[in-house]
Amino acid sequence: MIRFLTDESCDFAVVRGLRAAGYDVVAISETARGAADLAVIAEAVAEERIRILISEDTGFGQLVYAHAHTSSGVILIRFPARARGNLVKQVLQLVEQAGDRLKGAFVVLQPGRTRIGRSPS
Repeated sequence: MIRFLTDESCDFAVVRGLRAAGYDVVAISETARGAADLAVIAEAVAEERIRILISEDTGFGQLVYAHAHTSSGVILIRFPARARGNLVKQVLQLVEQAGDRLKGAFVVLQPGRTRIGRSPS
């Protein structure tokens, strides 16, 4: 089963939705509030079982692409306030439909649009 790590910028409704669907989710806001981006992305790959990072912080794109930092997979959420009502539903649809393709991928999730690319690392 896919496991997730959410950083502090991730809407907590996503955490609740994934947990309600039975997914293992660690929220940085509950375990390491204020952790730096480098520490968060390192935590996602440091464990024995990989965690896919979910964030709304574009800085993780910089870490993965510009700085070639190792990643176990990132889902970058780009939802404006007017589309927040569908956020959890679209995250769950992405996870259910893409499954293992999320491992090692860099995903940009926008209202009605998903781009799944491979991380350069």
